[in-house]
Amino acid sequence: MNELLTGFRSVEPLAAERRTRFERAEDVLEDGAEYRAVITTNKGELVLELYPDQAPRTVNNFVFLALNRYYDGVVFHRVLEDFMAQTGDPTGTGTGGPGYTFADEFHADLRHRGVGVLSMANAGPGFRGEGTNGSQFFITFTDTPWLDGKHSVFGKVIGGADVLDRIQRIDPSRRGGPDPDRMESVVIYTR
Repeated sequence: MNELLTGFRSVEPLAAERRTRFERAEDVLEDGAEYRAVITTNKGELVLELYPDQAPRTVNNFVFLALNRYYDGVVFHRVLEDFMAQTGDPTGTGTGGPGYTFADEFHADLRHRGVGVLSMANAGPGFRGEGTNGSQFFITFTDTPWLDGKHSVFGKVIGGADVLDRIQRIDPSRRGGPDPDRMESVVIYTR
């Protein structure tokens, strides 16, 4: 997967220790830069291409949280067959977040088409359109066009599709299932 990172350099984390509460996402993106992320899971690595030009606020949020080690050790708490794998909640319950929310960000060219679409999980548009996005996101296993205009797409898996296939399916409505897989770390790359 190194060829997917040719010409990219890793970005130094902002925090030495994992942080999970913030007032807001600080601006961390460089204008005109390209961004990729490597999510190391207990099943292997996923390489993500991020879309800062089409979804700058959402990509900035993801990069900010990753640089603060927010996602380190976080489980895939909801993984549904033929749908998606959801993660990003440090409590592992599907109800946690970073302490702030932000509005949806839609772009006409970004759709939920195919395997590996990276999109924000949310609870709807929120009060007065303020949004309910925080830290939780999902990766699709198939086309999910009914999510267009409801969830902000901000990237795509470009390496590690086999790893995505191996993530343990977890239905949070069923008790006593298998242990969830987890993100061990998220490293950000730029050029």
